[in-house]
This record gives sequence, structure tokens and C-alpha cells, in this order.
Amino acid sequence: MKTTKLPFILTLFLLFSENLTAQVSSDWNQDLEILGKFLQSAPRSTVDSSVVHTALFFLNTPYVAHTLDTLDTEDLIINFREMDCLTFVENCLALSRTLQHPNPDMDCFERELRLIRYRDGIINSYTSRLHYTSDWIFDNVKKGVVEDITHALGGKKFKPNVSFMSENYPKYKHLKDNPETVKEIETIEQEINRRGNYYFIPKQDISAHQAQIKSGDIVCFTTSIAGLDISHVGIAYRHKGQLTFIHASSTAKKVIINPESLTDYCNKIKSNTGVIVLHPSSYNPDNIDE
Repeated sequence: MKTTKLPFILTLFLLFSENLTAQVSSDWNQDLEILGKFLQSAPRSTVDSSVVHTALFFLNTPYVAHTLDTLDTEDLIINFREMDCLTFVENCLALSRTLQHPNPDMDCFERELRLIRYRDGIINSYTSRLHYTSDWIFDNVKKGVVEDITHALGGKKFKPNVSFMSENYPKYKHLKDNPETVKEIETIEQEINRRGNYYFIPKQDISAHQAQIKSGDIVCFTTSIAGLDISHVGIAYRHKGQLTFIHASSTAKKVIINPESLTDYCNKIKSNTGVIVLHPSSYNPDNIDE
């Protein structure tokens, strides 16, 4: 029995490996094709103007959650085929910065995405990814990727109190069987909560300040959900005479131009408390030591 089963098991393993390799290759080729189409269609412009073009380019792209948690070890995942709200914003911002390079290509995009998605732009573990949006904001302001303009728009002080990941660790693939990683997440949560230097525009005040929010700005929806800081993100967009936003919608299951205004969307969701507004920073890759 042993001599007959081993080749059969080995054959199954090889078939599985070949199918997996073929799938990965197919996905990578699709991503390269999408990037090529984007680079051919994208006008050269400033980062903030390019963000709008990029967001519109991805309209109707399927919404899929947890696309960054498919690997057993942390690595840079590129996926133009499926996005959640934050990976959509990251792709738009990274591609817009990629367009500033003299010869934009996948290597340029990878560098920009790594810089945006990871603390100090360095991948060394699951916890080096910027999981909490307030941490993402803090790190990307520090790196000069975005400017937090919320205070200048009249925002009020916002103190994060995050704990959702450590308290709900069984829901996370990379936390449920890794107590040491949970401890690292707890340390990061404590650091975020100590900062206390964030601002937000309460939802009842958005209308009064919306004239100062530009198409291409990043809007982050603060939340009253216990343990969370921000529940959703998108790209501000002036459409048909109203300020709305483009986002990867879990309800519509795809990237859409939201049919309601920014104010109406924020008001209709009870847990939304307001917005943080970020402006993409200008960028000259010639001044960056890569």
C-alpha cells in the first residue's frame, strides 16, 4: 500500500503546485496588462490631479476584502483586479506618484506602493504593515506622501482609541495562532493611542467646509465603533454639482462614484462621526534617493 500511495500523493502535490503557479502567473500577467493600459491612458499631471484620473480608471473593479492576507508571510501584494477601500486608495496614490517618474513601470509602482503601505516603507513582518488608518495617516504624513489638511479646514481634535485587532485576534489569519504577533499589535495600538494629535471634521460640519475639499483629496471616515479609528476611505470627487467621493464599496461590491453627497453618505451611517481630509503631496522622484 505504501508503495502505491506515495506516487499518487506526489502526483497530486505536483498538480496542485503547477495549478498554483499557473494561477499566480496568470494574475501577474493580468496586473501587468492593467498597468500597461493605465500608463497608456494616463495624462502626465500633478499627483493630486492624477489621483482623480486613476480612481476613475478603476471604476467597476470588484470589491474584495482581505486581498493582502493571502500569503503565509508578509510580502508586497499587487492586485489591480480586486480591491477593498484602503487598497483602492493605496493603488490610486501609488500609481499617481508612479506617473511622476520619467519612465514609469512596475518597478516604480512597487517602490511607491511599498513606501505607502508599510511603516517607514520597510517590510519586515505582518506588523510592519499600516493596519490602522490613523497609523497610515501618521506615517504617510511623516514620509511626505500626504498632507493632513483637516485642522486647517476647521477640524476638531480627535483622539484614537484603537484595540480592535488585538481584541478580535481570532478573526485575523496572522494573529489567531500567533500570541507574540498579537503582543506586537497591542504595542502599536498603545503607541497610536498615545499620539492624540489628529483632527476630524464632525459630520454636522462637513457642509460648512466642503468648498475647501478638492477632487483628489483622500477622505477618511471616523467611526464610533469600539476599538476602531476609521471605518472607510475614498477619493473626494466633485460630480454633477456636488461633492461626493469614489470608493471601493462593500455594498455595491465594486468601485463606484458614490451617488450621494459626502455629507449625505456620512449622515446616513449612524457610526460615522466625521471625516479626516488628506491632500496628496507634490512629488519629484529626482529628489528622492531610491
